[in-house]
Amino acid sequence: MKQVIIDSEAENELSQSVDFYERRVPGLGFDFERIARAAVQSIQAAPNRHPVQKDGTRRLVLERFPFVIHYVELPDTIWILAFAHTSRKPDYWRRRI
Repeated sequence: MKQVIIDSEAENELSQSVDFYERRVPGLGFDFERIARAAVQSIQAAPNRHPVQKDGTRRLVLERFPFVIHYVELPDTIWILAFAHTSRKPDYWRRRI
């Protein structure tokens, strides 16, 4: 299995989103984090499962939460670029490629 590297900005997005949901409803933030981390493990187990986009990235849409994980599969690693909310500025994360 390839090593997963999560971009520091993506890790911040995840952390801030966990905090947001946890403030809204106790336990919801932890549910979000569990689902997001399980999705990262799913990506690691089968990175080719998700089709390549025009820009060379791949994406996984989270269940239950309006987020997309954008990632790139490199020869030796999988680079998580963003945990992007689907209602925020589109493509803001592309500068990380």
